[in-house]
Amino acid sequence: MEKRLLKVESVKVAVIDTNVLIRYLTNDEPQKAKAVESLLNKASDGELRILIPSIVIAELVWVLESYYRMEAEGIAELVEAILSTPGVEVTDKGIIASALKLYRDNSIDLIDAWIISFVKERDIKTIYTFDKKHYREIEGVETKVP
Repeated sequence: MEKRLLKVESVKVAVIDTNVLIRYLTNDEPQKAKAVESLLNKASDGELRILIPSIVIAELVWVLESYYRMEAEGIAELVEAILSTPGVEVTDKGIIASALKLYRDNSIDLIDAWIISFVKERDIKTIYTFDKKHYREIEGVETKVP
């Protein structure tokens, strides 16, 4: 009986930059948005694995807020869709998901929500800050001034 060796192809991993997500989510440049959609379809089909560094998500939120004047609710929905896209992996996904809930429900900016989620995930009880107002109603987190 002849043994056959199977060739196992590994799926390529690629990182995408914030501007790629902006083009797709805003469709402000339809030709580029369509190219991104094709890329995401390849990821969904398993031809490619897309890795998105968490810093890209932070920049994405900032651009959508500052340039596109989007509200937190709409931004949170878009980011949640990214987090659940097949073939796409976002670093710090758990922290981002938790931060999005705080961002949406507590009217605080995403970075402050991110810090809260970060400390809660690591069971840290204290945040030193000069900006106590964003942290005052967060249960289990004490704020102190340095």
